[in-house]
Amino acid sequence: MISLGDAYHVVAATIPLYVTMILAYVSVKWWKIFTPDQCSGINKFVAKFSVPLLSFQIISSNNIYQMSLKLIIADFVQKLLAFLVLTAITMISARGGLRWIITGLSLTTLPNTLILGIPLMKAMYKGEAVVLLAQVIFLQSMVWYNLLLFLYELDAAKTMPAAPPSQGTAGESEIAREVQSKGEEDVEHRTKRRMKVLPILVTVGKKLIGNPNTYATLLGFIWSSIQFRWQVHLPDVVSQSIEILSNGGLGMAMFSLGLFMASQSSIIACGPRMAVVAMGLKVVVGPALMAVASLVTGLRDTLFKVAVVQAALPQGIVPFVFAKEYNVHPAILSTAILLGMLIALPVELAFYFLLAI
Repeated sequence: MISLGDAYHVVAATIPLYVTMILAYVSVKWWKIFTPDQCSGINKFVAKFSVPLLSFQIISSNNIYQMSLKLIIADFVQKLLAFLVLTAITMISARGGLRWIITGLSLTTLPNTLILGIPLMKAMYKGEAVVLLAQVIFLQSMVWYNLLLFLYELDAAKTMPAAPPSQGTAGESEIAREVQSKGEEDVEHRTKRRMKVLPILVTVGKKLIGNPNTYATLLGFIWSSIQFRWQVHLPDVVSQSIEILSNGGLGMAMFSLGLFMASQSSIIACGPRMAVVAMGLKVVVGPALMAVASLVTGLRDTLFKVAVVQAALPQGIVPFVFAKEYNVHPAILSTAILLGMLIALPVELAFYFLLAI
């Protein structure tokens, strides 16, 4: 049973996030300290500097030789199910395309496991849950954030505008003008048909090679394999430098969130209807898909409960940073983070008691 002390630790982990976010909000909304360009620069610093260092710290500190294979498979199956469901919805509705799939994946499969997850899981399922949750955090940083970046770059490569059609001269014939007018609706379709897969992938690959997060995850994985295989540790001067910089990553991410919210006309930036949809994906669809994936892969007892409960955690902050950087529905993710943190404790307790029946 969760004690009052456990509840206090959860609240204590949540309040600093709100303090950071509110400070950023009032800095723009009331104090006018930061310009829009400066706000954009802060988010870029987080995306290109703080998040990669945080990823390296998380990945390199996880013992890859003691990972739960069933948990890895269940996590993969949940993402796959979410991708298939979202793709089907997008195809049926014929709206949104890849951008809505990316946003939906962030909402359903990438919770805030690092800050809120650890105190909550420890309070509910004790030390074993912390070990399991650390593996989920590792998978997010090592695999899913990089896949998310790949999808963002893929979307950017596919939506690059084609060269505008020639406007012609003043003496252009009437037939040519009529053909151009009738063909405007088909320009995008013809352009997409001409685009080949290989050039798109080359473009995406070049972008990812230039992204610091790619190197951070690769180096983190290599160092984890060395560290836990031969018990070798980084020199203190290196590890402490990384720790200082990475520890500020989530704080800076929340600060960037507050800056973005201040730039919107409403705190619920995406509107009430889309906010309801976002929360439905977060607290219903995500845990449901994880429950199915866990049952299919044979997760039982505490492992099953931890997998489902962590899936209901509020929206992760890092996906918002990426969404803001690529300008793909950041309003939806910012709203999901804000509302998710407000209802985090009652939602998690509801899942805790439901799974205990």
